[in-house]
Amino acid sequence: MGDDAHDVILAGADLLHIDIMDGHFVGNLSMGPDSCKGLRRELPDTFLDVHLMVDRPDMYLEPFAEAGANHITFHLEVCNPVRSRHQDADALLDRIEALGMSAGMVINPLTMAEGLEPWLERLRMVLVMSVHPGAGGQAFMPEVLPKVAWLSERLRDDQRLEMDGGVGPATAAACAEAGCDVMVSGSAVFGAPDRAAAIAAMHAASA
Repeated sequence: MGDDAHDVILAGADLLHIDIMDGHFVGNLSMGPDSCKGLRRELPDTFLDVHLMVDRPDMYLEPFAEAGANHITFHLEVCNPVRSRHQDADALLDRIEALGMSAGMVINPLTMAEGLEPWLERLRMVLVMSVHPGAGGQAFMPEVLPKVAWLSERLRDDQRLEMDGGVGPATAAACAEAGCDVMVSGSAVFGAPDRAAAIAAMHAASA
């Protein structure tokens, strides 16, 4: 993993996006804080963007801060009022910031962007899923692009708008045109025969 991470950064990637899955919010179980810690050791200057696809993000904040994460993003779908008597988004944002990380929130493809309005002012990054979370290699869902455009009109210049799922050279231009300025690409980059060319094509499509 360290070798692959080094390779994509040398090939021109701007950051590393780390998907964390708990086997509950999504069916898969994936990397934990130790993986983030290992990447931080291997790449001390790389921005580590941690996406918590978990039911209880409050349980993961301190461990990932200690592991060297720069940014934490959690799902609107695990917070009040979407999930009654569950996570308080403001409290999560407060804790993330107090731990020295930047904070963001995520919405799934079927979640309305308007649900993020109460928190938009304080988010450093908003992530829109363009696939159903939990498995790599899924096809990009263009029907989420109007949500990206809606969010783009409401974010400041110092806030980032991120897309994750099915993003690669073939879909980067549509994402950028809708207003996305951070693109997460898994198999389209890591599985490419020429990773540098794939990354360059995405940069060119979004220029």
